[in-house]
This record gives sequence, structure tokens and C-alpha cells, in this order.
Amino acid sequence: MKFVDEFRSVELVRGIVEKLRHSDLLSIRLMEFCGGHTHAILKFGIRQLVPSSVEMLSGPGCPVCVTSSSDVDLSVSLALDNDLILTTFGDMIRVPGSRGSLQQAKAEGADIRIVYSVIDALQIARDNPGKDVVFLGIGFETTVPTVAATVIAADKEGITNFKVLSLHKLCPPIMKEVLDAGEVRLNGIIGPGHVSAVIGSAPYEFIPRYYGMGCVVSGFEPVDILQTIAMLVDQVVENKPDVDVSYRRVVRREGNVRAQEVMNTVFQPADADWRGIGIVKDSGLRIRDEFGQFNALTYYKVRLDDQSEIKGCICGDILRGVKVPTDCRLFGKTCTPEHPVGPCMVSSEGSCAAYYVYGA
Repeated sequence: MKFVDEFRSVELVRGIVEKLRHSDLLSIRLMEFCGGHTHAILKFGIRQLVPSSVEMLSGPGCPVCVTSSSDVDLSVSLALDNDLILTTFGDMIRVPGSRGSLQQAKAEGADIRIVYSVIDALQIARDNPGKDVVFLGIGFETTVPTVAATVIAADKEGITNFKVLSLHKLCPPIMKEVLDAGEVRLNGIIGPGHVSAVIGSAPYEFIPRYYGMGCVVSGFEPVDILQTIAMLVDQVVENKPDVDVSYRRVVRREGNVRAQEVMNTVFQPADADWRGIGIVKDSGLRIRDEFGQFNALTYYKVRLDDQSEIKGCICGDILRGVKVPTDCRLFGKTCTPEHPVGPCMVSSEGSCAAYYVYGA
């Protein structure tokens, strides 16, 4: 089982753990910016494997979790107040907003359909030429190229009833925002694997340059993550912060240049609203004017009432690394994966869901 067994080797894990335990280190605090890493760290017990001197924090790396209440309300209003078909990934349908969730909107009669890819949404548009089909675009740089390629395909085919509501987010700007806020003391960043497969590792070079800490891009196997931690520990001990990659079988410094070209052809940076953080400059993406006919907000007016966060939910604090899920008085009681109160319990990549399934 090449490329599987070697990343689940007990001997490799033991070697890295022993190295960490004998490193000349008093304390170090690391933050991952990827929901997949959060899930893997909890699933494989990484926090229990590393010495107590290494503290692991989860940042705003779950695309469903970081979608703000106002953006959820925007989606719900779009679906309820207009005669259209709204398509979305499954996790998003249960995320609560001030006007309820998309699941509730569907129960009220809105035509909301779960798709597995944006290509499915385009096919629905082909099959329903008399009705607009809006794809709810969420996710980081990982998913954006496929959305952009689908917009280009729709343009070439002349499919005018396909639209995108872009709620996409960008990773490097939110890293900078968290570091600038200074709410938590950090010594290193575990860089996102899938995002970096697209954008490369070069965009993180501002981290050691301006903040004096390292960033290592990691894969998702337990040895990947442990190796990443060991590399960051070495940087701290040697006082040599740098950008490095432990996920070299997938990630290159320059990234996937072709995917970037497609993404930049259709989208351009724009301000975005992050749950628990607020508006972050140029941290989102909007459709360029050249493809404005595919921008859902160009065609539809939406009604947004006063938004308010769910009482008692601390998802915003958890996303910023200020608190952990077990600090929430709702966790595991009124808020569970079956009956989620906040988005961090909805998504399989959310911190609360991972804590609930795998234990704190």
C-alpha cells in the first residue's frame, strides 16, 4: 500500500515523538488553519502524543464555520425571496443564521438542492433552462479553481441561467488578521495542505519576515502532522523561523500555476465577513466584471434584517483560538452534531464536531 503504509508507520511516529520529548524546549504554541488538520489532530490523538510543552490551537480553517451569520442570512433570503434553484454543499444547509438555516428555508418551500460539486449545479442549470440556478460558493482557495472553471465553461456554452453567490475566503489574509490581532501568543503556524496545493508555500513568506515565526505546510496523515510539529519545534529551538513544507509530495513553492490562472481569470480579491472576526480586507473573492452575468448579487436584491449571533454560542472565540469547544456551556448538551447550535458543530471539519466525536 504505497503512499499509505509509510505515512502510518508506528516506528516513524515513535521516532518523531521521542525527538520532540527530548528537544530543548520550554513551551511552544502552534495553530493550524485547516479544518482537515483539526479533524486529523483530534482523530489520531496528536495532542496526546506530543509533550505537554507543545500546545495545539485551532484557527479559522473550516470554510463552513467561518461563514458569517450575515452571509447565511443572505443565502436564506436569496432562496426564499426569489424564484430560483439554490444549490449548496451538504454541510452548509444546516448552518444557522438570524433567519434560520437553508434547511428551514427548504422546509418553507424554497427550492434548495444539495450537490457534490459545482459541475452538478451547472448540469441542473442545463436541465432547467427556464429557471436560474445559483451555486452557493464557499470554501478557500482549494475549491475556487473548479468554480472558476465551471463559470468559464458556462460562458463558452452560453448558459445564462447559471449564477454563483461567492462567499469564498482566502487563507493568507486571515492568517495576517489573526497574527495582527495578537489575542493568542503563537510560535508557529501549521500551513493548510489542500489550500497550499493550489497557491503554494510562497504566500506564507510574510509570516517569518514580519512576525518572526515559522510556517510549515502539512499533509493529513499522522506522520505528516508530527513531522510538521517537529520541524516547527526545530525552528523555535534554533531561532530560525522559515517557511517549509512537509507535504512535498503534493505542495510546491509556486503551487498549481494553472489553477491560479483559472481562479484569477474569474475572481478578484474583495473584503469578506468572517464569523467571530468581522470584515477582513481582501480576504474574499468576487466575480470580475467580465463575468458579471454569473454573479448572483448582480441580479437579485435580498432583504437582510438585523443580524445577531446565537445566544451562548462561542464559535467566534473558538475560530480565533481564544477558547476551545469545551469552554462552551452548550457543548455536548444543547449543541451536538445531531442538533447543532453553531456552525463549528455543523461541519465535519469544525472544531466542536471534532472534539465531540473524538473527545477533548
